[in-house]
Amino acid sequence: MIRKLNLYRFYLRLVCYLLPALSFGIAGLLRSFFGQQFGSLELYGPAYIRLLVITTIVWAATSEHYGVASPEQLMIRRTGLRSAFKAATATYLLLLTILFFYREVAYSRVFLALSSIVLLLLAAAIQGIFWRMIRSQTGVINPIRVLVVGADAFARRAARRLVRSAAWFRIVGFVRIPGQQSAALKAPVYDLEELASLELGHGIDDVLIAIPPERLGSIPQILIATEKFCAPVHAVVDLGKGVFVQDRLFRFGSLHLLDLVSGATIDLDYIVWKRVFDVAFSLSVIVIALPIMITIALAIRLTSPGPLLFVQERVGLNGRTFKMYKFRTMSVSSLTESDSRWTTASDPRRTGLGALLRKTSLDELPQFFNVLQGNMSVVGPRPERPFFVKQFVQDVAHYHSRHQLKVGITGWAQVNGLRGDTSISHRIECDLYYLQNWSFMFDMRIIFLTLWTGVFGSNAY
Repeated sequence: MIRKLNLYRFYLRLVCYLLPALSFGIAGLLRSFFGQQFGSLELYGPAYIRLLVITTIVWAATSEHYGVASPEQLMIRRTGLRSAFKAATATYLLLLTILFFYREVAYSRVFLALSSIVLLLLAAAIQGIFWRMIRSQTGVINPIRVLVVGADAFARRAARRLVRSAAWFRIVGFVRIPGQQSAALKAPVYDLEELASLELGHGIDDVLIAIPPERLGSIPQILIATEKFCAPVHAVVDLGKGVFVQDRLFRFGSLHLLDLVSGATIDLDYIVWKRVFDVAFSLSVIVIALPIMITIALAIRLTSPGPLLFVQERVGLNGRTFKMYKFRTMSVSSLTESDSRWTTASDPRRTGLGALLRKTSLDELPQFFNVLQGNMSVVGPRPERPFFVKQFVQDVAHYHSRHQLKVGITGWAQVNGLRGDTSISHRIECDLYYLQNWSFMFDMRIIFLTLWTGVFGSNAY
């Protein structure tokens, strides 16, 4: 199955790498068709050939990163439109950044816009074609003959998913290991001890070990018994309910490591680009909002005694605590009370100015300094107080998963109205969704929704 997969990967990658050249040609024809003067000498001149080379290199990197040229990704999704959009957007953002500093040639903006659209459409079309080829139930002349080691319900489910993933697989039999009860199977079932004397028709192309985690100790015995088939052997990785294996097996020194619990923080986009955006966005907000922050500070000083800022310990990335800054909106009280009590809609501790600041979320402007320090991000799960974290860990499943990301000023839960004294379980659902689906564009969407609906949120008090 790996040989077939590698063959599809080669053809898909080859076609993907040719797409920039094809998009340049179509964009040139479209520009000419709509009346723009864009002669062939200019299109195929040295300047546009250099542009094509740069675009192809950038596209090759982004298409690999977002899985546009990955048949494995095609097997687990219905369309490749999302990955194609991300790769095309990243390609032309990087390309425009390069052209911003390269002023020797003035490239046609119409041509660049057309080529970006064409590249996106071609990438989506190619992914659709290959998806059909992989999933097609017709035209399979030489299917891959797979022997499944395992004969219980676990093995049956694995075999069914394999066949559904691609049409080129045919299950020729199941192997029952000692002490295993057979499920209702549609192919012959053999005992492990029979394999030494077994002759299976036209041979076996692949062996798939599909046994539950408690039987993994049988793998050495299985490898000895299946050695006679001279076929590649693969194992289904499922370590039991609640353990979600990631898609990375890597070598670190002399150790082979498999990701079991992982998050976006190991992604280069998260490590680099999210941090660059956080710093740039926070500096911009601080500069623009500086007069507002000075006005708020003066108003706090004139209307109530006490410090300008409210500094409170919160739980952030990897469960570490940090000091979070806010404009003070309440009368000065003991830390024990503020650290262990929710703010309510008619909370008597709020000052008159504080109620307005909390309603408009202006009290959170100092948190952009937390972002610059690296304790927070602009977008992420909202940080909680240690007192409540200890409670929620006991009461809410997977609560600590939210601490695999940097906490944020705003987040997916907040733009869905889950702030203040609202359902913790629903908040965790939103945080886990964000953890599993993080992307730069998702962050932009949350920021837009925050600006659109979050300023006067119904639970901001």
